[in-house]
Formats: sequence, structure tokens, C-alpha cells
Amino acid sequence: MKTETEKTAISRNPNHPKKGSSTVVDPIRDEKHIKAIRKILSDNQRNHLLFVMGINNGLRTGDLLKLKVMDVRGLKEGDKITIKEGKTGKQNILVINKTVHKVLIQYLMENKLKDDDYLFKSRKGNRPISIQTVNGYLKKWTSEINIKGNYGAHSLRKTWGYFQRKIFGVGFEVLCKRYNHASPAITMRYLGITDKEVENILTNNEIG
Repeated sequence: MKTETEKTAISRNPNHPKKGSSTVVDPIRDEKHIKAIRKILSDNQRNHLLFVMGINNGLRTGDLLKLKVMDVRGLKEGDKITIKEGKTGKQNILVINKTVHKVLIQYLMENKLKDDDYLFKSRKGNRPISIQTVNGYLKKWTSEINIKGNYGAHSLRKTWGYFQRKIFGVGFEVLCKRYNHASPAITMRYLGITDKEVENILTNNEIG
């Protein structure tokens, strides 16, 4: 049961869905908002790494939370590790790109973490923070920078796909494979492609 304090905090958060509304979460669609969130996380290296790693890999947050320090210690830019998805049981990979590597190295250098520690360790014993905690973080961070929408842990994974599609032009077939979805149509719905976006392509210059 939620306490009165928890209920009040929820009611004041504009990014907490109203009772009975859809719980589908949004991607973060603007790079300036990503930079703003990174700025407010600059004094919390663990959460900063989680955010950066989440939006740069397209993996489920639950799979990132299972990582231990031994899994990533010593990795160089461009290295990858294989993980087993908790939801599907399928194999997937985590790639350490330049942005992730920089934040990861700083986190490991400045924090006394043992190899058996969870990378995103809770302050309550040697266990990872929970998905529910990450959901709360995303709602708090997006509220602090005043962007509207419904945000949660899954927003990290969706943000990666959104930018791959909109900025880099990656096709749905490739995104589908990365997400381990059954079809590109599922990926399209997952990333929230709207009828308006489909209509917009009809205004492109006529062929011939």
C-alpha cells in the first residue's frame, strides 16, 4: 500500500500516467533533452552510466541491471559481450561504443567496486536496483527537464531505436533483429510510428 507521501509525490509528477490511462512509455525524442538529463546526472555516476548505456544499446533495462562489474571491467571501445535476454532467453550482445566507454571508465575508476558487485548496485546490499526504481528515475528526470509524456525504464531502449531510425535511417528489419521482435511491424508499433508520419512521406517530391 502506498503511503500518503508516495501518493502525493505521484500526483505531483506530470509524467506519471493517470489512473486507467495507457502505460505505454515514450522514447526521448530530442537530443537536447538527452543532454539535459545527462547534465542533471553528472553528480551520480551510477545513474549516469545506466542512462548512457541504456540509450546506446537498445537492450532491455532488466538485462542491463543483471550485469556485474566483472562483465565489463577491462572492456575497450568497440568490445562486445554476449548476454542472454531474461525475457526471451535469446542471445544478444552489448557493445561498448565511445560514449559508453568514457562514462564506464570514469565510473569504475572513481568507485571502489568488486568484480562480484552488480554494476548498478543498490545501496541496500549487493543486489541491483530494481526496474521499479528505474521507472521512477525516468519519470523524475523527464519531469525535472519539463518534457511531457509517459516515461519509464523502457524509454531507454525505445530512445535508442528512435534515434537509429530518425537520425541514422536504420531500417525496421535491422531494428527488429536487434530488438528480437517477431516482425518489423511489431518494431514499428513498438517505436510508436504514427499515421501522421506515414502520411508525411506522401508529400515527398514526386518520382519522375
